[in-house]
Amino acid sequence: MIETTAARLAAPPQEARPGFARTERTVAAHDAIMGRLEAMNTVEIGGAPPVQRALAFPVAVAAWNLERCLFAKESAAHLGATGASLVLLSEMDNGMARTGQRHPTAEIAATLGMQYAYGVEFIELGLGSESEREFCKDDFNEKGFHGNALLAAVPLARPFMLRLWGERPWFMDGGDQPRVGERLAIGAVIETTVGPFVAVSTHLESAAKPAYRERQAKELIDALDAAFPGLPTLIGGDLNTGNHAGGDFEAEGLFAISAARGFTRHGGPIDRMTTRPSLITRRPKRAMKYDWFLSRGLRIGESHIIPSLDPSGRPLSDHDLITCVVEGFE
Repeated sequence: MIETTAARLAAPPQEARPGFARTERTVAAHDAIMGRLEAMNTVEIGGAPPVQRALAFPVAVAAWNLERCLFAKESAAHLGATGASLVLLSEMDNGMARTGQRHPTAEIAATLGMQYAYGVEFIELGLGSESEREFCKDDFNEKGFHGNALLAAVPLARPFMLRLWGERPWFMDGGDQPRVGERLAIGAVIETTVGPFVAVSTHLESAAKPAYRERQAKELIDALDAAFPGLPTLIGGDLNTGNHAGGDFEAEGLFAISAARGFTRHGGPIDRMTTRPSLITRRPKRAMKYDWFLSRGLRIGESHIIPSLDPSGRPLSDHDLITCVVEGFE
């Protein structure tokens, strides 16, 4: 578990990145690159320190895979409308040509008046898919960062990042999205007026079958139990359930192993999917139910799925956002 923090993550030099792409495709070679990059081993903490020191129950929470975050201003407005004081984000660019070399996580946090923790899941070695390249005005990425974030209306205590190590599939064979990196969870302790709980934003592997994600979920829970024994916990994000399983999210062993460890799942109506066509993912093969909260030691009220459409009907992401209300401790 990584607890080193910085106010800004330094990008690897431009001249070094072609060497990453030419590196031998082995786990050892990949991890040697990862080990010497400060940005891959540090949590960025930003945003104005909130005036509020602790949240009062009920606490509204939103989780959203923002698919690079093409539209930070509109996405912030969409999140603000939920009333969430805790926000879990995934697929957030930072210094990518397709999103104007911007840092959308920092923009959303500034708009919502929140502090954020951001971790780099991947350094992108290219400009993305064919549809993503249509949004590029530059032929290079200033930073090439792509990751997950946790935002809160109170200060984040003990922010951390945990790599969910697997087979490094995006380095081994990333197709039109070659990358250095691995999936991760990013989290912190959130203070409430009656005690703390742990909040975690995560993104499990899409390029894998259910057993792979089950292993990731188990390793995440093991790490949380070791670092924060006894603390109530809320995990949320894009769990990629049903990927490479014919869309059958119930085929995922991660639900059984998390239930055995005391977690309950929440994801809005069970028969309602959470993906949609977007400006990047224009013709998905099927609608999927990827996005969930897993809670333990917390009393969860209603959970909802909110369409990811701006007032004009334009999709902001290929995922709808999900929300839940934490009513208190069990």
